[in-house]
Amino acid sequence: MRLALHLTQHAEKRLQQRGIRPEAVDLLMSFGTVEVDHNGACNYYIDKCSRRRVENQLGGQGLRQLEAIGQLYLVVNTDGEVITVGHRQRRIYHDRKPGSFPWAGKY
Repeated sequence: MRLALHLTQHAEKRLQQRGIRPEAVDLLMSFGTVEVDHNGACNYYIDKCSRRRVENQLGGQGLRQLEAIGQLYLVVNTDGEVITVGHRQRRIYHDRKPGSFPWAGKY
C-alpha cells in the first residue's frame, strides 16, 4: 500500500530527526482521520474511528503496526505535500473558535 509521498525538505528532515519511518506516514495517510485547519492544510492523526478502519481492513497485524504510530500526526498542504511530521504531545482540540483552547493567551 505504498503511496507516492511528496515531502518538503522540512518534512524529510523531521522524519529523520524524529526516527519516523516513511511506511508509518503511508499508514497514517491511508487510515488516519483528516481535519482541515483554518489555513487550508490537512492534519492527519489516529483516533478510534481510524483504529476500527485498520482493524477491519488489516486485522491484527495492522493493529500492531498502528501501535507504533498511534501518537503521530502529519500536516499536508493544499498541493498534497507533507509539510511536517511529529509526535503528538497533547490532545487534539476540534473547536477552532478563539479562546476555546486551554492554553489560549499563554503564547
